[in-house]
Amino acid sequence: MAESVISLSDFKSDASQWLKQLQEDRNAVVLTQNGRGSAVVQSYESFRRQQDSLAMLKLMAQGEADIREGRAVPQVEAFASVRSKLAQRGG
Repeated sequence: MAESVISLSDFKSDASQWLKQLQEDRNAVVLTQNGRGSAVVQSYESFRRQQDSLAMLKLMAQGEADIREGRAVPQVEAFASVRSKLAQRGG
């Protein structure tokens, strides 16, 4: 993902144009204050995709930890257990 680096002052002076560009090209903009990175601005869609990706990575890491710690069962056993519990409720 390419990103632009601009001063906060430049961003504020043309914020609507920068927001339009963020919607079009989905690249982040790094805002600087006193020559140093201060904040990152990105489109809401880009932010949501990033958050969804992070959530998926967390789930994968948790799954791997569950397997390492022996907290996982084979799929066949898991589905059999669910079917059994559903059958007990229904009958």
